Formats: sequence, structure tokens, C-alpha cells
Amino acid sequence: MDPRDTTLAGPHGPLGVRVYPADAPSGSVVVWVHGGGFAAGSIDMPEGDWVARAFAARGITAVSVDYSLAPVEPGSRWAEHEPRDGVRYPVASEEIAFALAWARERAGEWGADPSRVAIGGASAGANLATGVVVRLLRSGQPLPSHVVLAYPTLHAVQPDVPAALADALAEAGLSEQFAPTAVREMYENYLGGSVDTADAIAAPGTATEGELVGFPPTTIVASDVDELRVSGEAFARTLEGAGVDVVCTTEPGTRHGHLNRPEEPGAEPTIDAFVARLT
Repeated sequence: MDPRDTTLAGPHGPLGVRVYPADAPSGSVVVWVHGGGFAAGSIDMPEGDWVARAFAARGITAVSVDYSLAPVEPGSRWAEHEPRDGVRYPVASEEIAFALAWARERAGEWGADPSRVAIGGASAGANLATGVVVRLLRSGQPLPSHVVLAYPTLHAVQPDVPAALADALAEAGLSEQFAPTAVREMYENYLGGSVDTADAIAAPGTATEGELVGFPPTTIVASDVDELRVSGEAFARTLEGAGVDVVCTTEPGTRHGHLNRPEEPGAEPTIDAFVARLT
């Protein structure tokens, strides 16, 4: 079936979601969050629309969230994007938590089980999805059934990059794409302040094992030649220490954002890896 746009009465005003009903429902739903450095991107980009359609084609209803974006500052790496919302943390996080609760309430209408509503996202969207789960853990509210993360950014101050990855980034001309200064600036634009004060909802990679006990089963697929790979891998190790069922893999031959380029070989296998765990 064709996707349906709906406007919710969200916690900060109107909130758009686009529902992609599963072609042959498996009983699962995924609330999906596109990336874009917290300040760019949309549900129409491939990382939003193509991914949601790919889930639906595999039997999983997808709910894509058109969350509010952080400001686009002149001279920033996002300056080529037209400014849209100009809001900061925690607005987007609270909107996505609202959309997750809404999807759980509506799951039966889509032939799905309310206990099988997952959450996921790509890049900064993966951060937002993960932060929502940390928020729910803290408050004792119902958790998603699973978490699926594509090449996530989870640390405002990233772990060290192994020499082999640093060499691969240099060879590909990507050494500055997610260098420490670029990542810090991205987070501080989102936060509206120093990363030194960011808590684990805004930077989930800083969560301790104790804070992550009870976190849902999680699947992480990192891009290969991508400095953010170290963030996802470090978070996976913390989840393992907390006793969480986590699978973390790297899709060979890919660069950051490979779900936004569905014509490349790594996109379909990434969706398949998520679906295998969700179903």
C-alpha cells in the first residue's frame, strides 16, 4: 500500500509522520529516524523514504518521523541546506519518543503486535533513536522491542580511531569528515551549548553499563570507511557489558551514509540484517 502522511499533535506542536504499511505484515513495526547531523535531512531523502519502503516490502510497517531540526548556521558544514526549524535539544528527542508511543497505540491497525514495535535510525537519527531508549529506561516507561542502528554517531567526543581505519580514511580523502572538531561542532549546534554538559540522552555513547541494563536487543551496522564506526563499536561493547543482546557488524566496502545511496551494494544487505533480527 502507498505510504500515508499524518500530522500528530506532538509535544512541541504539529509533528509529521509517514506510515509505510507492510506489504505482507509480519507483525513488526519500526519507528525510523533519518540522519543529517541533527540539522538537515528529511523523510523524503533515500535514508528516510527508500529505507522505509524497504522495510515495508519485507513485511515490517515503517513509521518515518519528520522531527524538528537544529539550526543551520552560516559557514557550517550544513550551510548548503535551507534552514527549516532551528530548534535544539531536547525537542527532537521528545518528538521521537512521542511518535514511538503513538505507533505502539496504532500497531494493531497495521496488522502488527504492539509488543513488537522497534525503533531505529541512521547516523544522527540513530543517536536520537538510542537517546529515546535511554530516556525511557530512566523513566521506567515501555521500551521498544528492538533497536536497529545504521552507522550511528553516539559520542560527542569520539573514541580513538585505530591506525588501520585512519589510513583507510586518509586514502579515501575522508580524514576530516568526522574528525573530532567536526563532531564536536555538530553536537554543540544540536545542544546549543558545550558537549561537556551533554547527558546520555543527547550522547548515548557516554552511558555506563549500569545505565544500560535492560536496554532492548540491538543491531548495529556500521559503514566500513567511516570514522563514526568507532562510536558504534564502543557502544556495542558497553551494551555487551550490560548484558544486552547486541550484534554489531560492519558492511564491507561502504562509506558513511550508505543507506542514502541505495544503488550501492551495501544498502540492501544492511536492511536484510535489520529485518532478520526484527522478525
